[in-house]
Amino acid sequence: ALTPGSRFVGTARTLRFLPHREDLFAAGGGGQNAQKRAFDAVGAGEVIVIEARGETRSGTLGDILAIRAHARGAAAIVTDGGVRDAEAVAAVGIPVFTAGPHPAVLGRRHVPWETDVAVGCGGTTVEPGDILVGDGDGVIVIPPAIVEEVVDAALAQEEEDAWIARQVASGHPLDGLFPMNADWRARYDGERNA
Repeated sequence: ALTPGSRFVGTARTLRFLPHREDLFAAGGGGQNAQKRAFDAVGAGEVIVIEARGETRSGTLGDILAIRAHARGAAAIVTDGGVRDAEAVAAVGIPVFTAGPHPAVLGRRHVPWETDVAVGCGGTTVEPGDILVGDGDGVIVIPPAIVEEVVDAALAQEEEDAWIARQVASGHPLDGLFPMNADWRARYDGERNA
């Protein structure tokens, strides 16, 4: 997260950059290019996910684009590349997850190429419509077909972890408790069902 404490949930809207090539940048990098189209088209609750091939030696967005996404109601921006004007972007108030800040402009390393296609970001595939969840630990991608199953499992794990944390805080040792052995599991299930 560019700003500590950032959290979001949203639906993927994708943008793919190619490695810089002068002829391609001259043909499609200026004007209303794919990057600008993506930021103009993002909808409320959507997350702009930028494939930058992990290239951190230039920015993939700056404050003007962050302002546009925020004004359109986007849930967040996720890029595996750099962010220009990092302090100004952070001040916009939209959650931004990035590989880090960099002062160089887009055209040094990237050609904005296409939108609304499957992309690779941060080592995983993201398709338009995937559900993204981000917090201080990073960003996860959930295919829509399994989102209910993942949410149910995550909520159950959070409840279990909170119960274990209460036991540890009250003085119980970790052995057999984390992870729970059969005795602790029976105690947890009993209290949960009571």
